[in-house]
Amino acid sequence: MLYEVWAPHATRVTLHTDDGTHPMHRTHAHEGWWQREAPGTEGTQYRFALDDGPLRPDPRARRLPEGPDGPAAVIGPARWEWRHDWPGRDLPGAVLYELHTGTFTREGTFDAAARRLPHLAALGITHIELMPVCPFPGRHGWGYDGVAPWAVHEPYGGPDGLRRFVDAAHGHGLGVVLDVVHNHLGPSGNHLPAYGPYFTDRHQTPWGAAVNLDGPGSAEVRTYLIGSALAWLTDYRLDGLRLDAVHALADDSPRHFLADLSEAVDGLAERLGRPLFLIAESDRNDPATITPRPSGGLGLHAQWNDDFHHALHTALTGESQGYYADFAADPGYALTKTLRGGFFHDGTHSSFRGRPHGRPLDPAAVPAHRLLGYAQTHDQIGNRALGDRLAARLSPGLLACAAALVLCAPFTPMLFMGEEWGARTPWQYFTDHTDPELAEAVRRGRRREFAAHGWPAEEIPDPQDPATRLRSCLDWDEPLRAPHAELLAWHRRLIALRHTEPALTAPGWTDTDPAVGPDRCVTFRRGPLLVAANLGRTPAELPVPASARVLAAWRPLPPPERNGLLHLPAESAAVLRVSE
Repeated sequence: MLYEVWAPHATRVTLHTDDGTHPMHRTHAHEGWWQREAPGTEGTQYRFALDDGPLRPDPRARRLPEGPDGPAAVIGPARWEWRHDWPGRDLPGAVLYELHTGTFTREGTFDAAARRLPHLAALGITHIELMPVCPFPGRHGWGYDGVAPWAVHEPYGGPDGLRRFVDAAHGHGLGVVLDVVHNHLGPSGNHLPAYGPYFTDRHQTPWGAAVNLDGPGSAEVRTYLIGSALAWLTDYRLDGLRLDAVHALADDSPRHFLADLSEAVDGLAERLGRPLFLIAESDRNDPATITPRPSGGLGLHAQWNDDFHHALHTALTGESQGYYADFAADPGYALTKTLRGGFFHDGTHSSFRGRPHGRPLDPAAVPAHRLLGYAQTHDQIGNRALGDRLAARLSPGLLACAAALVLCAPFTPMLFMGEEWGARTPWQYFTDHTDPELAEAVRRGRRREFAAHGWPAEEIPDPQDPATRLRSCLDWDEPLRAPHAELLAWHRRLIALRHTEPALTAPGWTDTDPAVGPDRCVTFRRGPLLVAANLGRTPAELPVPASARVLAAWRPLPPPERNGLLHLPAESAAVLRVSE
C-alpha cells in the first residue's frame, strides 16, 4: 500500500504502522510530498512523525477511530456495497431539512437518525441537510469545531454509519446534503499547521489566522480542500454540500477558491452522471456568489438568504435588536421586498454594519431556487441566549403562517428539525471540549457575550453541561400531541401542494405582487395561486374572485362572498386558486 503526505518544510518523515516504523521518501513529481510503500489493509492504523517529532494522524485520514489525536485507519470506499441505486436529486423543486445528528435523537447517532427517516419521507421533504460530521474532540458539539475535513465523527457512527444513513435515506427517496467547514478548523486537535502552511497571517478571521488560499503553498491547500469536497460527494453518494460562511474564505488570488471548487464539482457531476450542487452561507448579499462562472460569477448553485429570515422574523415577533433593526423599521416593506427580489440589503445602508451593504440581484437573471428561504436555522436559534425556538413565543396560528410563507415563497424552502411540529425543545449552544482551559474559556465567553445584552450569567446555559445537549434533543412524543400534530399535518399539506402545484416551484418571482395590509395580512401570488397569511389579531378581508377555491387552510374558511371578499381568521393562513 502507498502512504503519502504533504510536509514541505520537514527534513525527515517517518511512517508508523502496526508493524513498525518506515522512513518515507521525497517524491520528485510533486514538491513537498513524501511517500512510502508499506503493508496495509482495511483497518491498519498509522501515523506520521515529522523530524522525529510527535506522532500525528494523516491530514487526509478517512477514519480516526480514536478521535482527532489518535492514529488514522486505512479505509476503502470500494468495499462498500450500496443497497439502493441513486440517480441523484437536483436542487430545483427541493425542500430541505436541516438536521443535527447529535440531537435529532437522544442516542445521537446516524443509525438512530435513520430510524426516523419514515417521518421525513412522510413529511414530504426532498433532501436532508446534515450539519457537520467531521471529527472533533469529545462526543457532543455543533460540529463547527471539526479538525479533520476528510473523516467522520466516530461517536456518530464513523464512515460506515454515515454510509448506512445515506443509503437508508436514498431508499426513502431522500437526497442528502452535508454541511462542510472550509473557513477554519477547531481550536483543539488541529494538526494541520505542523504539516505545512495550511493557514496564513496575511488574513484574519473571527477564528484567527485564515486558511491559506492565496499565499505560498496555497495551491496544495486549495487542492486539499477541493479533494475533501469531492471525496464526500463520491465516497458517500451525497447530493450536495453546504459551505459554511464563505465570506470568511479570504482569497486574493486571480481566481477565487470557490470558482475552482464549483468547477470541480460540476465536472464530477458530469463524470458521475448525476446532479450535484453547492449551497453557500454568505452574508455579503453579492449576486456573484450564485452567478454561473461563464457569466463572471463564482458558480455556486444556491445560497442561504438571511435577509428573508430577518424580514420574516421581525414581522412575526416584533424583535428589533442587532441586525433585526433595519428590518423592524418597516417589517411589511422588508418582507415584501425580499419576496419580490431576494435581498433586502442590495446597496442600502445597514445600521448594524454602519455602511451600505449588498448589491442588487436581478430576479430576471437568477432563478428563485438559488436562494434558500427559512424561518429558523441552527444559527438563528442556537445563537440566542437560551436557544429558544419560535414556538417558545408564537401561537400555533403564527407558526402556521410562518410555514405558509416559507413553503410557498419563491425560494427553495428549508426547515430546521422539529420545526414541522412546532417543537418546543430549545436548541442551545453545547460543547464537549476535553481541554479544561478551552472549556472554561468557552463558558466565560458565552456568558460575557450575553451579559453585554443584559442577560444574567446564571441564566446562560453552560455549554459544557451534558444537560444542555440533552435539553436540545428533540422530543419525539410531541408530534403525537396537540397542537403539534395539527402543525405537522399543516406542514405535510403545504409540502404536498408544493409538489403538485407547478406554480409553487416556478423559477421566476417577478410576478409575486407581495403586499402587507394595515391588518398585518401578508399576500403574494404564485401564478394562479394566492398565498395569504394573517399575522394580525383580528380577521382580515381579502378581495378574491367569487370563483376562488381554497386549496389549504390552517382554519376552516367559508367560501368567498358574492362581492368577492374572503374572511381570513386572525393568525391564520391559506392557499387559494384564484385563476386558471
